[in-house]
Amino acid sequence: MTRRVHASTGMPVSQKGFFRRLLGQWQLLLMSVPMLLYVLLFNYGPMWGWITAFQDYKPKLGIGGSKWVGLGNFQWLFGRADFINSIRNTLAMSVINLVMGTVSSILLAILLNEVRNRGFKRTVQTVTYLPHFLSMVIVVGMAQNIFSSNGAVNALLMKLGLIREPVFWLGEGRYFWWLVGVINVWKEVGWNTIIYISAMTAIDPCLYEAASIDGAGRFNRILHVTLPGIKSTFVILLIMNIGHLMEAGFEIQYLLGSSVVMDWSQTIDVFVLKYGISKQQYGVATAAGMFKSIVAIILLVVANTVAKRLDEDTLL
Repeated sequence: MTRRVHASTGMPVSQKGFFRRLLGQWQLLLMSVPMLLYVLLFNYGPMWGWITAFQDYKPKLGIGGSKWVGLGNFQWLFGRADFINSIRNTLAMSVINLVMGTVSSILLAILLNEVRNRGFKRTVQTVTYLPHFLSMVIVVGMAQNIFSSNGAVNALLMKLGLIREPVFWLGEGRYFWWLVGVINVWKEVGWNTIIYISAMTAIDPCLYEAASIDGAGRFNRILHVTLPGIKSTFVILLIMNIGHLMEAGFEIQYLLGSSVVMDWSQTIDVFVLKYGISKQQYGVATAAGMFKSIVAIILLVVANTVAKRLDEDTLL
């Protein structure tokens, strides 16, 4: 099969058409230059620092003068129990946040979509959106008061007769992961529903009418019309969230954690801060951050490949 080549330029006709359309949209290209420069400068530029993951980096000596240790930093990392624990904690809290956040967001979006009273609907949306704009310091402060030994949660559970004495929620490691999940849901559930509600508004109303004519009740309309209508949105968001499984967060774990629950609260980001800033082991901290980024890329590619094999919408 031969390709058609333009006589004057020597380029394939399809390629010439592509560049012609590209030049015809030069205004859009010009508008994208600042964002492109931003991404190159702040996202790709710092990757030069990954070299320090293979060095015993000393700030006074710089990258050029620091001793090269190869994979020594990685070997040191995986030989430490606290780093292995930080991987476990990161994955556990990420999975909890993903499951609880996704389920709660979809449920809230469905409930809001079924509400016909606009005033009530807007009030609920506003109330659930507001926590997203609160500083994490404020949120953690509220959580410490609510879950303290004499806080509202213990008082309510004791009044209901579910517990006999206050539970030390903030000092028991087995509760920490779930507390982080609950706090994240409370803070972000309203914000995360926005995209699902937008997807639901794009569903053809005729589908609901046809389902009603066929005798489908409200629950069956949700099950057979609403949920299939947001499936592509759900898959795309799921792929993106799987790519962030190595990012369980930093603020909540750092502010809510203590030496008592360190084995349960320390994530990779907290580990990097501890060794990179406090102990000034920059090579080790860079190696930990590099490991997290590489695993995140692998998870994203795997999730995208699986979605493509299942004939679902994908990112790549």
